[in-house]
Amino acid sequence: MSSSPAPDALLGPADVRELAAALGVRPTKQRGQNFVIDANTVRRIVRTAEVRPDDVVVEVGPGLGSLTLALLEAAEHVTAVEIDDVLAAALPATVAARMPERAGRFALVHSDAMQVSELPGPPPTALVANLPYNVAVPVLLHMLDTFPTIERTLVMVQSEVADRLAAGPGSKVYGVPSVKANWYAEVKRAGAIGRNVFWPAPNVDSGLVALTRRTEPVATTASKAEVFAVVDAAFAQRRKTLRAALAGWAGSAPAAEAALVAAGVSPQARGEALTVEEFARIAENKRAGATEPVEHEEPRSQ
Repeated sequence: MSSSPAPDALLGPADVRELAAALGVRPTKQRGQNFVIDANTVRRIVRTAEVRPDDVVVEVGPGLGSLTLALLEAAEHVTAVEIDDVLAAALPATVAARMPERAGRFALVHSDAMQVSELPGPPPTALVANLPYNVAVPVLLHMLDTFPTIERTLVMVQSEVADRLAAGPGSKVYGVPSVKANWYAEVKRAGAIGRNVFWPAPNVDSGLVALTRRTEPVATTASKAEVFAVVDAAFAQRRKTLRAALAGWAGSAPAAEAALVAAGVSPQARGEALTVEEFARIAENKRAGATEPVEHEEPRSQ
C-alpha cells in the first residue's frame, strides 16, 4: 500500500488562490463555481461519505482539486469530471505535484457531466461532489441513472436544494427532486456547510445530502420514464388536486380519476402527499387502460 500523503498535500486558502492566479482563473457565476478552501471541510465530506479504501469514486466539478485530493487520500481510485477547459487541463498536474504517490489512481474526464455515458477504469462505487448549484439536481439524477454501480452518494448543494432532495411526502418542499431521487435511493440530509469555507463565499448556505442506492428497485411494471411523467405532471400544478393536475397526462380528468382510483389514490389528493411507489402505481394503471389495478410483476431493472 502507498505511503500516506504529506500532511500539507491538501489545498488551503493560500494554495487555492495561488493556483487560481497562476491559471488566470476567476470563479464564474455562470458555472456556479465556488471553490472549497478549507482542508478540514473536504476531509469532513470524505468522512461523511464513508469513502472506503476499495472505493472507486467519481467526482463531478472538481475545480482546482480541493476535494479531489482528500478523496485520493481515502479511496482506491478517483475519476473527476470537469467541463472547464483550464481547470481540466491543470488538475492532473496538481494531483501529480501534491500527491505523486497516488497520481496513478487518478483519472480525468474533460466533459459536461450531463453528457457523460461512460467512465475510464473500474465502475464507480461512490459519487462525491460539490455540485454547481444551478445544475445540481439534473447532474445528480443523470449520474445515478447512468452508473447503477454507484452505491453511495454524498453531494454538497445549496441548502434549499438539499432540503428538497431529502424531503418526504407531506413536506412543503417535497417535490419532483424528492420523488426522482427516491426512485434511485434512500435520501437524507447529512449536515450543513458554512459559507466561509468557499472562495468566493456564496450568498447562500450549503448542505450535504447522502443517498444510498436502493438494494431493490421500486416494485413496478411501469418504466422509469412512465413514472417520471406522472411525477412531472403532478407537480407542474401542485396546487391542484391530482384529478385536475393529471388530466393532461391521462387525456382527460375522468381518465385521470380512473387511473387514480385504480391505483388506490384519492383523486382529491395532491402530489406532495404521494410516495414514489404510489406514483408508480398510477403510471401502471394508465398503462393498464385505467380499468382495474394491474398485478405486480417482477420489477424492472433501473
